[in-house]
Amino acid sequence: MCEEIGLIGAVGEFVLTRACRDAACWPDSVKIAVNLSALQFKSGTLPAVVAHALRVSGLDPRRLELEITESAMLDDTASVLKQLRDIKQLGVLISLDDFGTGYSSLSHIRNFPFDRVKIDQSFVRDLGTNSDSLAIVRAVTGLCGSLGILSTAEGVETLDQLNILVAEKCDSAQGYYFSRPVPFVETLPFVSRMHALHSQAA
Repeated sequence: MCEEIGLIGAVGEFVLTRACRDAACWPDSVKIAVNLSALQFKSGTLPAVVAHALRVSGLDPRRLELEITESAMLDDTASVLKQLRDIKQLGVLISLDDFGTGYSSLSHIRNFPFDRVKIDQSFVRDLGTNSDSLAIVRAVTGLCGSLGILSTAEGVETLDQLNILVAEKCDSAQGYYFSRPVPFVETLPFVSRMHALHSQAA
């Protein structure tokens, strides 16, 4: 809706700034990921928006990860690439979201400065029951490993799926298996619990 009525720029800037401010209250080792709309690249001012959000929040840039879909790169590839590179100069990480669907192209991984590729949940959902999905997950994690890019599986809901992803050397996973969405007031206790568990495991 915000994209259709021309408000995505203002709303996106608000969401990004608020997310950075909230994340600044979390333990230093915890990162936050924020989704970007393809339309946020249209004005060419996205790097300045990101820089402002980091400055007013005080968040370490290395704790911010911005997620984009490949549709963002279709209209003005040169402009998007420049903005992505400018954002990376700030120290921010950039993820390619929903890889394996829509406009997926290996050239995007080669030409753009991605730090992470996120495997679409449609492939993760069928792990253990569909050999094609397993083959795709294996290919993407292998490609990421060879290129020095992190891989993340979306939509993990069962322990069996997680075990398969671990066996395939997927770097990280997200989904309802770990937690459903929680209100903001519950995020800090949740993050603190997860941080403690991670510290114990390490």
